[in-house]
Amino acid sequence: MIAPARGVTRARRRTRLNIMTIKMTRRPVLRMLGLVAALAGGGAQAQDPFARERSVLLQEIAAMARDTGAETGRPVFSARVMAAMAKVPRHRFVTAPYGALAYANRPLPIGHGQTISQPYIVALMTELLDTKPADAVLEIGTGSGYQAAVLAGLVDRVYSIEIIAPVGNNAAALLQQLAYKNIETRIGDGYNGWPERAPFDAIIVTAAAPQVPPALVAQLKPGGRMVIPVGGDGEVQFLHVMVKQADGSISTQRSLPVRFVPLTRSK
Repeated sequence: MIAPARGVTRARRRTRLNIMTIKMTRRPVLRMLGLVAALAGGGAQAQDPFARERSVLLQEIAAMARDTGAETGRPVFSARVMAAMAKVPRHRFVTAPYGALAYANRPLPIGHGQTISQPYIVALMTELLDTKPADAVLEIGTGSGYQAAVLAGLVDRVYSIEIIAPVGNNAAALLQQLAYKNIETRIGDGYNGWPERAPFDAIIVTAAAPQVPPALVAQLKPGGRMVIPVGGDGEVQFLHVMVKQADGSISTQRSLPVRFVPLTRSK
């Protein structure tokens, strides 16, 4: 994933002009960030050299949530999601040359043409899933493992598929090293989903597809949600939030314009 597309900048300008709205939301947001900062740093900031950087990042994510709230419908992210973001050591998921930028609110290369997503986008997509503690979530595109680690703090099980073997193997090794016991990974074609572990309460796709893969829709539980960037080569991509109804029909809401790496298929 690269970044929100240019339309977000225009949205940010519009939101900042709405001074009354910002004043009304600032106090609850600051209270929430105080709680999250305590989780990120606690009383042990001396033992955590990244506590301050992580706290600043959380404030930036909250500010972007306010600025893009008109497009996403989520001007304030839940305390659960922000706490999950606070707990994940992003510096462990970036490659050595970019270690100094680990808590910058930007995507970073991880090799093989892939990126670790911008933290705001990770938080937004996680927020849009509306997960519950007992949920099983399918992730298409393990990448660095960062998104899976965030989800692991919110749900019972995370199943993550990566098509690029070296990328997926590196992520699996790191997640095991960090003792994430509720994440299962595999190498495979994400278009096919993971039938053996289906159905899923939620599905998150971290690469852009020209159309939504039918197998993923089929593997989503009734009432389940899918967040996926949709758009082909040369097209504007948008985050889509899909909800599967009890009768199997799908309702779709379009969110932010974004730019993601393409969802790769097996040859």
